[in-house]
Amino acid sequence: MSQSFSNHWIHCIWRTKNSRRILLKSYRYRLFGHMKEYASKNNILLDIINGVEDHVHCLIRLKTTQSVADVIRIIKGESSFWVNKNVILEEHFEWQDGFGVISVSPKEINGIRKYIYNQEKHHHHKSLKEEFKELKFTKKINKPRSSDL
Repeated sequence: MSQSFSNHWIHCIWRTKNSRRILLKSYRYRLFGHMKEYASKNNILLDIINGVEDHVHCLIRLKTTQSVADVIRIIKGESSFWVNKNVILEEHFEWQDGFGVISVSPKEINGIRKYIYNQEKHHHHKSLKEEFKELKFTKKINKPRSSDL
C-alpha cells in the first residue's frame, strides 16, 4: 500500500483551570468556532466541539502523522491565547493540564456527535464527575489478576 490510512476517531474532554465556570455563553460559541477554524488550518479534523461553563468535548479524526497529545496541545494553546486576547475576564484564562480521550468506533460516531451537541441539556442532569464515571474516565488502574499472569 503506497498511502497511509487512518480511521482513528477520538472523543476528547478537557477542563478549565481549577474547573472554573468561566466558559460563558457570551463568548463560548465564538471560541468553539475559532477552535474549529484553527484546527482546520493546522490539518486537524475537529469534527464537532461543544461544552459548558467548565469543560469542552470534541470529536477528532487523527491522521497517521498526528499524536493525540500534539493535536490537543495545539488546540488548547491557541484557544487560551484567543480567549485572553479577545475576551475581558477578571483573571487570566487557562485550561487544566491534561485531558481525557476515548477511542470511538466508526459505528458510534453519530451517537458521540449527538452526545457532544447536547452538552448543555446533558449537564442539567449530570455533573462533570458523574459524566467522567459514565465515560469511564477514571484514574483507577486495573491490576492483572494472578490468573492472568
